[in-house]
Amino acid sequence: MAQRDPMFNQQVLVDTTPMPDHIPKVEEVGATSAPLFSAAYFIGDRCKAFNDDYMKCKEDANGRGEIECLKEGRKVTRCAASVIKDINTHCLSQFKAHWDCLENNNHYLFECRKPEQELNSCVFEKLGLKKTIPGAPEHEVPVHQRPKQKYAQYPGRQF
Repeated sequence: MAQRDPMFNQQVLVDTTPMPDHIPKVEEVGATSAPLFSAAYFIGDRCKAFNDDYMKCKEDANGRGEIECLKEGRKVTRCAASVIKDINTHCLSQFKAHWDCLENNNHYLFECRKPEQELNSCVFEKLGLKKTIPGAPEHEVPVHQRPKQKYAQYPGRQF
C-alpha cells in the first residue's frame, strides 16, 4: 500500500508569460455556454468576416496557428463580445428567457422555440441580425420556424 497520505492539489495554474506587444489586448467574452449558444447564430451573422479570416489564417499556418493567428482570434473575440453587449442592451428580457430555457432543458433548442422566436424577432428589429442555418435547404421551412418540434416534451404547437 501507499506510504503517503492522499492530498488534493487545488491550485489554479496561471501562465504568467506576457503576451507579445504586437498582439492587441482584448477582454474575454465573459459568458457561459447557454448565453453563447443562444447568441451563436447572431454572432455568426455579424462576425462572419472575422471568423473567415481566422479560419483562413489557421488553414495557412498548417497547425502552427496558435501564435500566428492570435491577432485574428482577438478580432473574433472582440466582435462576439460586441454582439453579446448589443443583445444585452436591446433585448435583455428575451435573451435571458431564451438562455434560461436552454439552461433548464439541457441545451435542447427544440424545447425553447417560443422564447427563441421572441429573441429572433427582437434582435432582427433592433439590431438587424437574423438567424440563418448554414446548409439548410431553401425550399423547406427552417427548423426553428416549424410550429411542431419532433422531440419536444409537449405534442402539438410549440408557440
